[in-house]
Amino acid sequence: MDIATLKQLHPDHWDRAAAIRALAMDAVQAANSGHPGMPMGMADVATVLFSKHLKFDAADPDWIDRDRFILSAGHGSMLLYALLHLTGYADMPMEELKNFRQLGSKTAGHPEYGHAKGIETTTGPLGQGLATAVGFAIAEEALRARFGRKVIDHYTYVIAGDGCLMEGVSHEAIGLAGMQQLGKLIVFWDDNNISIDGEISLSDVTDQRARFKAAGWQVMSCDGHDPEDIDSAITRAKSSKKPTLIACKSHIGFGSPNKQDTKGAHGSPLGEEEIAKVREIYGWPHPPFQIPGEIAAWWAEVGARGKAAHDAWQGRYDGLSAGRKREIARVFAGEAPKKLAATIRNFKKAASEAGAKVATRKASENVLAAVNPVMPETIGGSADLTGSNNTLTPDLGIFSPADRKGRYVHYGIREHGMAAAMNGLALHGGIRPYGGTFLVFTDYARGAMRLSSLMGVPAVYVMTHDSIGLGEDGPTHQPVEHLAALRAFPNMNVFRPADSVETAEAWELALTAAATPSVIALSRQGLPTVRTDHKTKNLTAQGAYVLAEAEGKRQAILIATGSEVAIALAAREALHAEGIGTRVVSMPSWELFEAQNEAYRKRVLPAGPVRVAVEAGLRFGWDRWLFGERGKREKSGFVGMHGFGASAPAGDLYSHFGITAEAVADKVRDLVAGKWAPDPRT
Repeated sequence: MDIATLKQLHPDHWDRAAAIRALAMDAVQAANSGHPGMPMGMADVATVLFSKHLKFDAADPDWIDRDRFILSAGHGSMLLYALLHLTGYADMPMEELKNFRQLGSKTAGHPEYGHAKGIETTTGPLGQGLATAVGFAIAEEALRARFGRKVIDHYTYVIAGDGCLMEGVSHEAIGLAGMQQLGKLIVFWDDNNISIDGEISLSDVTDQRARFKAAGWQVMSCDGHDPEDIDSAITRAKSSKKPTLIACKSHIGFGSPNKQDTKGAHGSPLGEEEIAKVREIYGWPHPPFQIPGEIAAWWAEVGARGKAAHDAWQGRYDGLSAGRKREIARVFAGEAPKKLAATIRNFKKAASEAGAKVATRKASENVLAAVNPVMPETIGGSADLTGSNNTLTPDLGIFSPADRKGRYVHYGIREHGMAAAMNGLALHGGIRPYGGTFLVFTDYARGAMRLSSLMGVPAVYVMTHDSIGLGEDGPTHQPVEHLAALRAFPNMNVFRPADSVETAEAWELALTAAATPSVIALSRQGLPTVRTDHKTKNLTAQGAYVLAEAEGKRQAILIATGSEVAIALAAREALHAEGIGTRVVSMPSWELFEAQNEAYRKRVLPAGPVRVAVEAGLRFGWDRWLFGERGKREKSGFVGMHGFGASAPAGDLYSHFGITAEAVADKVRDLVAGKWAPDPRT
């Protein structure tokens, strides 16, 4: 539908949508940076969605049964900011729109979770919003099954662009959503045929409608500028038992005489002269950032309209039992159940007393078997490695179209899609997600894991087969650089526990984190229990601690993680036999140790003794603890990997690569004797 026809047939709608378009043009121009074309093209879809379908209450943006709206095409952020302002969100005044893309503003270049209410998730990396929305939709289904339709019954709406659909994560996401028959997930495809480089045909010939249909979606099309056609499509989508793609044929930069339907409207301001022409075409004579009173009042009424549905919901909620309401409030507040701490303490005590040799991936399963029954908000899963990750416990049941009360998701070989869905599960509220794969495959999940850190989403990544200790699968599956890469993330806790006790402590910290995701790196091979003396205190919370003290004069400190802690303890025994007093420090979390005060870190890593770090990964990052923190380069060494692994049994690999107690002891002997040498390089 062209502008003249749209104005003639739907004059009120035109003016209301034009308010979004004008704000987008003006904000991008004021910032001299941004993407005006997408908001101009999808303003009609957004106007129909928000005014006729979206269930929300601008006065209470955190209402748990609101519909979720996710702008996966995050470059078009001014579409969302304009909608939040117009509908009356308190923290989106006009001043924020005027400060678009400026330091300290809530209106970042791409929507950022936590900056303002109504931004459900951070988007911008294309495809992430769509994939995260799958997690939102799974959460809605699971919570509706748990608490009932009177409390949880809402939709997840997404606007995605061509770029979102080209990103590989979209394939993982739509396959999972189709298989799970997430009927309350509705995606609007902004089918404008333009990307930054130009027309989509330059890079892609995919039949997106056929792709979604093949993945089990209902697929529809509409004129993205015809409000009646848009309304009809949404109405039909809401009755589907399948997720729905609505292909909205639109014009990027709608109304721009020189830039509509071109890449020129995509990622740069239109320019003052072009905006003046657009205003004339729109019939919009108002100055920048000025919305006529009648239009502003209509939009404000849209924002308040949801109060009736909210009040009706509140009545139903108030009728629940006190216990039911407390539980709902608890899980949506992200508070751990009171029984969790005692459950972990009891597990630790039993593990210390048993002293068994257990792979930490199995120890993790044992922890989950104790925790999942007392923490019903957990939803676990694995990227097709359930038997290897040990992430399924008997009480969970399988989440599926036939059983929405199941708490375990078979994600398939979709590491990236799994991580993004976990973000959505956590962001929705009421869910504590965890998911597993091999540590090496964090490479596939990294885009979504980075957003976990950026948003402060406490997802738990259960990453097993954490070193060359996995053995015969060889270097393609043996992570060597991955611990360093994950530790490089800001706001990510990386745990590498040494035994069942540290594994339980890591899980306790991960499941009680408020705004930090966790990676728990776990061994394939069996490890001895090193914490045989039960301590109620969570020592892993300190990041590092003295596991075994030196006998006699302290001449060396061994710092180790995970499977190498036992190696360090064996080296200590050999060194003590020679009169070289050696302290062993277990360091399950660099991040938490770094967060301790100087006095504690100094007690654990005092100046003086030589230091040797032991880890079956690369040295990268270890110098922070070896000759930072009062250490000296010429009194430090590293025993670990210096290149990729190889295919062989685990024991042979540790010997081949020199990660043995004897190698550690030799390193200490040389350093104590003043014989320092640089590490070998592959």
